[in-house]
Amino acid sequence: MINGSIVALITPMNSDGTVDNKSLEHLVEYHIAQGTDAIVAVGTTGESATLPANEHIQVVAQTVKFAAGRIPIIGGNGANATSEAIELTKGLSSVGVAAMLGVTPYYNKPSPKGLIAHYKAVAQSTDVPQILYNVPGRTAVDMLPETVAELSSVSNIIGVKEATGDLARVSQLRQLCGDDFLLYSGDDATAREFISLGGNGVISVANNIVPKAFKAMCDAALAGNTAEAIKVEESIKCLFGALFCEANPIPVKWAAHRMGLISQGEIRLPLTELSTEFHGLLLEAMKNARIEV
Repeated sequence: MINGSIVALITPMNSDGTVDNKSLEHLVEYHIAQGTDAIVAVGTTGESATLPANEHIQVVAQTVKFAAGRIPIIGGNGANATSEAIELTKGLSSVGVAAMLGVTPYYNKPSPKGLIAHYKAVAQSTDVPQILYNVPGRTAVDMLPETVAELSSVSNIIGVKEATGDLARVSQLRQLCGDDFLLYSGDDATAREFISLGGNGVISVANNIVPKAFKAMCDAALAGNTAEAIKVEESIKCLFGALFCEANPIPVKWAAHRMGLISQGEIRLPLTELSTEFHGLLLEAMKNARIEV
């Protein structure tokens, strides 16, 4: 069971667009040293939409290699075509991931029936545990608690990343899916409350640049120490809005480069580097969170 502070890791890239494996190794070591509980490799924040399947699998495999069993790696296996998601799933099944995270098929807006058929087909293609991922703000489809509940009966579907920011869903999902089903927040701004209401942890963007604080906040919330969790949250919540001033992962990659965590802040088209008009906003938030820049 993976609980606590999980980073949705950025994928560092060179100026020619290739993956920067040296920086990737540095990021893995950084998160292990900072106490991060697990890493999601090549999810949304890892630019999964612009990495072809072979490169996608290779980056996850490299992340597993660098981690060397010291921290669980969750591989992103989402796609808007079920056949592509199965291809990724089969490829990732042999690289040593602890679990996989599959976003709802984006753009084509499947019905609940379609979502259920999609996830069942993906789950049946592997023995590796599967985590559902609901983020309607990016995919244009909302996987409702009742749909998650039906999928929770599949033996290797073990949890869901819920990124709507709707805290009422925590109790709904827990009631419908049972105590053993893992509930992860996918919304940094409400993560502390999500855990306090019964969630198991958070898969976070901000964790890329404040992993130690995020770990402390999650640990306190999981232990029921609400006062301490709120105190830590207050010290970093200035980042939650600033890191979404443009589409994720544009701001967090810029911030990570500014901190020296990655060699370059390159990002793949159609995303482009952070607009200069937002540099001041993000720098101010980083300074308020006591990040040296």
